[in-house]
Amino acid sequence: MGLVRVKVKELAEERGWTLKEVSERSGVIYSTVRSYARRSGMAMVDFTALHKLARTFDIMIEDLVEIIEE
Repeated sequence: MGLVRVKVKELAEERGWTLKEVSERSGVIYSTVRSYARRSGMAMVDFTALHKLARTFDIMIEDLVEIIEE
């Protein structure tokens, strides 16, 4: 199973948003946003949360995640 990294921290910083603001704008609970921002690699992610975050940042899901291990 591969690992992915969600680039929520970098994207929030580019826009000058806090993680709390990302949570509020996306509707993704804060603990999930914070977890994605802090973890360097995850084997499982919530696809619905990724979809909401990608819409919030106005990017494709492919631009939100980075595959770090296949």
